Amino acid sequence: MEARAQARYIRVTPMKARRVVDLIRGLPATEAQAVLRFAPQAATVPVGKVLNSAIANAAHNYNHSNVDDLYISEAYVDEGPTLKRFRPRAQGRAYRIRKRTSHITVVVSSKEGTR
Repeated sequence: MEARAQARYIRVTPMKARRVVDLIRGLPATEAQAVLRFAPQAATVPVGKVLNSAIANAAHNYNHSNVDDLYISEAYVDEGPTLKRFRPRAQGRAYRIRKRTSHITVVVSSKEGTR
């Protein structure tokens, strides 16, 4: 049994979000929530919301009330579309600014479902 949650078009760069996702990949769900609660990176907020949603999906879709059996089987960040903006510079020039977006996916599985 596995439950999936995905957040798309999140305004955080994929490189920064991957640093956070690498912290929790393979951990039990409750331990991953604790790690995200105390990690200093700003990307922990959207990753934590996706993790909580995946846990809630497991509870709702499979009547899985025991969160202690869940662990993070997959967690990855894909690159979304980039918003292109311009910044005025000296002598009439313009520099491009790239505002990158991310698609964050977390999959939780139960330990007894893998046996």
